[in-house]
Amino acid sequence: MKGSVPAVLIVDDERDLQTTLDFNLKAEGFETLRASTGEEALAWLRARLPDIILLDLMLPDIPGTELCRRIKADPRTSGVPIVVLTARGDELDRVVLFELGADDYVRKPFSIRELLLRLRAVLRRTAGPKAPLRPVVTIGPIVLDRDAHRCTVSGREVVLTPIEFKLLGTLMDRVGRAQSREQLLTDVWELSEGVESRTVDTHMKRLRDKLRPAHAMIETVRGLGYRLAEPKPRR
Repeated sequence: MKGSVPAVLIVDDERDLQTTLDFNLKAEGFETLRASTGEEALAWLRARLPDIILLDLMLPDIPGTELCRRIKADPRTSGVPIVVLTARGDELDRVVLFELGADDYVRKPFSIRELLLRLRAVLRRTAGPKAPLRPVVTIGPIVLDRDAHRCTVSGREVVLTPIEFKLLGTLMDRVGRAQSREQLLTDVWELSEGVESRTVDTHMKRLRDKLRPAHAMIETVRGLGYRLAEPKPRR
């Protein structure tokens, strides 16, 4: 956290809910910043970075999903964790949120206690120092450039979602080592509860399709998960 008091940017156009959140978060020791539209939220982010963002999906100007995508695509704000407030909660919605880079979500209606627990859990998860990742990783024909957020296969650029990019980076950092679905859920999604293990399979299929002709480098480990293998030399 940037200071002793964590700052939460509340992005919600429901005045009553915003006031309730503001009151309860302050009572629990948080500093609060408030925005009723996506543009107001972006203005706050240009002025200062909060420790965490509490984002409602239903905004009057910018869809919450689009605002989440913009925040995670901007190198200056991409590290700020986002907890989404949503009235929806089926698996497809959760997959979309995590693909866009959301760190967690809370379904409406929710209890303030649950919300506080989830905010603190995300802050704990994202506050600790992490080992530096290699900015550029090359394995066979696949090149992953983290600083530029680019992936190429045999020199051809491949467009990946944030989750696909992180998933591929995790496999490349651990080349040759089998990764269980549960481990990938923890390390890539950073949240195992509420995400089906088949979500990993869905993303792996999409990732393989995008990595052609290097798709065979991602191998299925029966009964466990996946691994990225070095390409076999041609004879």
